[in-house]
Amino acid sequence: MEYFVEVKLQKDAYSGGYASGLTMCNSQTVAELNKVSEEDGKTVYKNARKHQVIVTKEQRDDVTFVTTTFANGGDEDAVLEMLASFAIKGVKADKIYRMQSFWSAEGKLRAETINELHLEPSWCGNGVRIEKFGTTGSMPVRKYFPFLALEDTQSGEFIGIQLYTPASWQIEINGQSMDNTLSVVGGMADRDFGHWMKTIRPGEAFTTPRAAIACGNSLYDVCDKLVKAQKPDISPVDNDMAIMFNEYCTTWGNPNIDNIKRICDQLKGKGIKYLIMDSGWYGDEYWWNCIGDWEINEKKFPGGLKPMADYIRANGMIPGIWYEFETVSRGSKHYDDVEHLIKKDGVPLSIGDRRFFDMTQEWVIDYLSEKVIKLLKDCGFGYIKVDYNDTLGIGCDDPDSLGEGLRKRVEATQEFFRKIKRELPDMVIENCSSGGHRLESSMMEIVSQASFSDAHETKSMPIIAANLHRVVKPEQSQIWAVLREKDDADRIRYSLINTYLGRMCLSGDVCNLSDEQWKLIEEGMAFYNKVSDIIKDGKTILIDCQTESYNHPKGEQLVIRQLGNRYLAIAHRFEESKAIDVSFMDGAKMIDTYGDAKGDFTAQAWLYEK
Repeated sequence: MEYFVEVKLQKDAYSGGYASGLTMCNSQTVAELNKVSEEDGKTVYKNARKHQVIVTKEQRDDVTFVTTTFANGGDEDAVLEMLASFAIKGVKADKIYRMQSFWSAEGKLRAETINELHLEPSWCGNGVRIEKFGTTGSMPVRKYFPFLALEDTQSGEFIGIQLYTPASWQIEINGQSMDNTLSVVGGMADRDFGHWMKTIRPGEAFTTPRAAIACGNSLYDVCDKLVKAQKPDISPVDNDMAIMFNEYCTTWGNPNIDNIKRICDQLKGKGIKYLIMDSGWYGDEYWWNCIGDWEINEKKFPGGLKPMADYIRANGMIPGIWYEFETVSRGSKHYDDVEHLIKKDGVPLSIGDRRFFDMTQEWVIDYLSEKVIKLLKDCGFGYIKVDYNDTLGIGCDDPDSLGEGLRKRVEATQEFFRKIKRELPDMVIENCSSGGHRLESSMMEIVSQASFSDAHETKSMPIIAANLHRVVKPEQSQIWAVLREKDDADRIRYSLINTYLGRMCLSGDVCNLSDEQWKLIEEGMAFYNKVSDIIKDGKTILIDCQTESYNHPKGEQLVIRQLGNRYLAIAHRFEESKAIDVSFMDGAKMIDTYGDAKGDFTAQAWLYEK
C-alpha cells in the first residue's frame, strides 16, 4: 500500500478512459505535480504554477491519520473542485465492507466482492471502473457511514478507513489494475458528487478533514483500532458509565413540573445519575411547531425551569434538557427572519416545515448563547441533548459553491458545541440527529454521548446497537430501555439487555410499574454496573447475526466483548430462533448472568472469566 495525492483544479483537463462524471481522479492537476520532499510524515508536491500540496500522515497507536493541504503560492486564484483527504494505491483486496444507514436502521453491514462490484479490469486494462459512494448534506450518516474496510481473503489482511467529516463526503474505489490491486480515495464530496468548489487565493491554504486508516487481521481488529483512535471530549462528570433516564417515551413531548417531579420521586435512590427532560418544555402545546424561539412554557413550568432543575438535583440526580438549536419551525417568530437564515437560490432554505439558522453569523451565535448557554447556566442544567431533525441537502448559498456553503455552516455548528464546553466545562453533551444521523467521528469527538437510534421500542434494537460497535465507542452509544406497564419479565429483560451493548438509558412508564417489575429492572441495572468496564474499555470479538429484516428479525444474535480475562456475552433470540450455542462458555468460570434466552424474543447476558 502506497500513499499518493488526488486533487483537481477548475479548468484543468479531466482524466480520460470514460471517467468524466464518475471520478475526478487522475486529472491534469495531478499529472503536473512533482514530489519534492518526504520527511517527518509530510510528503510535499509542487507544480509550475507555484501550488503546493502536502499530504500529512500522523501515527497514533495503530492508526494513521491523513490530511491533505493545498497551498497557493502563485499569483492567481486557484479554484479547487476536489481535494481528497487520503489516496492509497497498491491495495490488495477482493472483498469490501460498507455500513449502510437509514433512520432507525443504522449501520447495517454490507459485504461485496470486487467481482460483484464489477471492478475487475477489462481484457486489456482500458477504461475506468469505479465504485463511488457517500452522502450529501448535514446528516453525514445517511445511506452510508463514512467508513470502508477492504479484505484480501488470500492473506487474511484487512484495511479499515474512517472519515472525520460532519457534512458531505465520498469514498471511491478505482477498479483493479492489471496487477490486481486497487486504489482508494476519499474525503469531502467533490464538485461532481457534492457541488463543492473552493477558491484559494494567493497566499492562502486549505486543509481537508482527517481520514483514519488501520491495518489488521480481521474486520473486528481494524474496527476496534479505528474506534479506539477516536478521542472524544467526554465530560469529567460522565466518565463512570452512569445510568440515565430520558422522559420522552414517558410524556411524549408533554413534560411539566408535576410529571417531572413525579418521575423524579419514583427514580430517587435507584442509582440513576441523569434525568433528562426532552422536547415540549417551550412554546405551546404544538411544541414541534415552536422550535427556534425557546420561550419557556410558563403554564407547564410556573417560574421557569430552575425550580424543576433544583428539584432534580435535590433528589440526587443531574438535570438535563433537550434542544434543537440549529433549526426554526414554521410557528417560530424567526421563521421569516430572512436575514439570519440559511439560504439557497437567494431564499430561505425550507425542508418540510423547517428552516435553519445560519450558524456562521455573529447575531445567531449571540442569540443562541442567550437562549441556550445562559439558560443552562442560570438553571443549573448539567446535561444537554442536541437534536437535529433534517438535513440541508446538497448545500446552501456561498460565493464559492453550494458544497462550500454547507461545509462552513456545519463547521460553525461544531464550533458552537465547543463554545458550550468552553463556558460549561463539565456539561455532558449528547449528539442526536433523528437518532443516529450524526454518528461520525468528528461529531463524536466533541460530545460525551450520542443517541444510537430512534428505534426505541423495536425488536431490532440489539441488531442496530451491535452494528455500531464497528464505528462508535460503546461508551458513547446511548441505548434506551423503554419500560411499559404491560411488559412481562421477558420483555423487561430483553429491553435492559439491549443497553449492555452501550450506555444504559431508561424511559417509559416508570411511575406505573409494580414492585416485581422494579425488582427485575434493578437486577438488570446491577448487572450493567458489573460489566460497564467491559462495555467501556473492552474489544468486541464477535458479532454473529444473520437476520436480514429489521422489522421482522429472525434467528439469533450473539455479541461477545472482552477485557483482559473477563468477557461479556449478550444473546438475543428473534422469531423462529434456535437455542443459543453456549460453547463460548467452555472452560470458563461464570461470574454472573441476567435474563433467560429460553425462546423467541428473549435475551440473556453472561459475565465470565477464562
